Amino acid sequence: MNTYEHLVRKRHSVRAFLPDPIALATVQQIMTTARWAPSGANLQPGHFWYLQGEKRAHLSNALCTAFHTGVSEQEEYDYFPQPMPMHLRKRQVSAAQALYGALGVARGDAKARTAQFERNYRFFDAPVALVVTIQRDLGHGGFMDLGMCLHSVMLAAQAQGLASCAIGALASYPKLVKKCLGLADDQIVVCGLAMGKEDTQHPINQTRTQRLDMADYFSVL
Repeated sequence: MNTYEHLVRKRHSVRAFLPDPIALATVQQIMTTARWAPSGANLQPGHFWYLQGEKRAHLSNALCTAFHTGVSEQEEYDYFPQPMPMHLRKRQVSAAQALYGALGVARGDAKARTAQFERNYRFFDAPVALVVTIQRDLGHGGFMDLGMCLHSVMLAAQAQGLASCAIGALASYPKLVKKCLGLADDQIVVCGLAMGKEDTQHPINQTRTQRLDMADYFSVL
C-alpha cells in the first residue's frame, strides 16, 4: 500500500543500512519522480550529486579528518536559530535523547557520541550517497522548493522499498565538500542524503520522534 499517508508515516530517518547494492536506474527513477514536486515559477532549484567509489571515499575520509582534528568552516546558510529558543531547544534535546537512547549511549559518553556523529560523514555506510546543493544567487524561496523536492525524493524512495536520511552535517564543511568534488563556488552545500534498504534489526533504526499536536501549529481564524 503506497498511499501518501502510509508512505509519510512509514518514512523515518534511517542510520543503518543493509549492504545490498541499489541499481543506478532505480535512483534515477526516484529522482525523476521527485522532480514533480511543486516549484515556484517552475525554477526547479537544487542539484543532486551521486557519489561512487574513490570520489565518495575521498570525500568521507576528508570530512572525518576535518571533524576529528577540529577544523571548522563558515557555514553558507543558517540551519538553526542562534540562539536557540528554549521551546525549540527542548525538541532538539528530545530528538537527541531518542537517538542515543536507542543505542544505549549515555549522555556523558562523549567517545560513543563522537563515533556515532562521524557516521554522518560516511553517509551511514548506505549504498547510495548524494550531496545536495543549490545555486547561490537564488532567493530564499529556492530553499523552500528544494525542501519539497527533497521530501519527494525520500517518499519516492520509500515507495520503492528504500529508506533514507538527510544529513545536515555536510553543510558544516562547504569548502571542503566543493574542493573534494570539484564543484563551483556558486553552489551552496545544503545537505547529504543516504539511501538504501533499512537494516531493521539495528537498534538505531528503532528511533522515533514525536510530532506536535495540531493545536500547536494549526489555527482557525
